[in-house]
Amino acid sequence: MTAKVAVIYYSATGSVHALAQAVAEGAASAGAEVRLRRVAELASDSAIAQNPQWRRHVDATTSITQASVEDLAWADAFAFGTPTRFGAPAAQLKQFIDQAGGLWQEGGLADKPVTAFTSAFNRHGGSEATILSLGNVFYHWGALIVPPGFTDPAVYAAGGNPYGTSFVTGPTGDGPDAAALEAARYQGRRLARITIRLLGDGRAAADDGNPREAMAGTTSRTA
Repeated sequence: MTAKVAVIYYSATGSVHALAQAVAEGAASAGAEVRLRRVAELASDSAIAQNPQWRRHVDATTSITQASVEDLAWADAFAFGTPTRFGAPAAQLKQFIDQAGGLWQEGGLADKPVTAFTSAFNRHGGSEATILSLGNVFYHWGALIVPPGFTDPAVYAAGGNPYGTSFVTGPTGDGPDAAALEAARYQGRRLARITIRLLGDGRAAADDGNPREAMAGTTSRTA
């Protein structure tokens, strides 16, 4: 049995897009069938034109299929990505989620594994709050939240966010570095492997995250 994973995201200038691609790669490497989907842009063309990076990214990603509620119905598991907006998800992703009310009422979102990832301009710009905010949606759905936790060295290398992969763009606006992309790939693999196990596929690999192994070689710290 193959798990079907929908990676659904919003990205303005490309950082979350790069993380989404890495999550999709990780899920596919674990044997999942993956749909990479971008949600609809809500900003006006004039607003987008004021930011050259935003304009370039919008123009460069028109070939990526736009997300629909059918993608949620199709999937066995979800990965949602969004930039932080005042410690909450971007309006574009929230607007897409708000369309899922009918599917939720039918029970079509319950019991499905879900994970989230994000990017922010500042190190304390709301990354954890954004992922926790999405968690409120997942609770209502009855979904099964699958965080990366501290289950692999890749999480530590990318800054140690157990809620979900996050990246700080900073003033340069550079995209995710190699460590963040590897953490995102791990998060995708973990989501796919756990989903396959829940679907009853005994072929699932056993290395989707072992806290003891991940902690090996790390030094305990106190604040």
